[in-house]
Amino acid sequence: MATTSIPTTAARIARSMSPVKQFSIFAENRVGRLYDLTTLLKTYDVHIMALTVHDTIDSAIIRLIVDDRDKTRELLINNDFPYVEREIVVVELPDESQLKTMLAALLEAEVNLHYFYSFLKRPAELPAIAIHVEEPETAAQALNGRGFKTLGESDISR
Repeated sequence: MATTSIPTTAARIARSMSPVKQFSIFAENRVGRLYDLTTLLKTYDVHIMALTVHDTIDSAIIRLIVDDRDKTRELLINNDFPYVEREIVVVELPDESQLKTMLAALLEAEVNLHYFYSFLKRPAELPAIAIHVEEPETAAQALNGRGFKTLGESDISR
């Protein structure tokens, strides 16, 4: 009789999730550029799940997470929006009181946090935060070890 082993939490997480990718789009800092981008994505039924903008005098970096990476990539290329893709850690944060615990987990794992921002919406789920760190796997392990749920691409798609 064959026995079935139950995978550990870490093994299930590693196998079941593809990493979430963030698009960092470089745009001229001019009136309407963010509107143009969001209109383009909406026209092709791409949903923005998380968004942050960092602007300077001459340019802006629009960071976003979408529910259709392939379509977004195609639209950005075809409409002359220069971009880079980067793996990002996404963690559910049941409420704001858990922020300190989340940050402590990253500190204890000696993970350098570059920036983070919250999701606009997750279909019928808890709030989530996108975190850019130097070592995404180490960060995810540290957060999972403290009881946080890290999310994969399938968790954020509509």
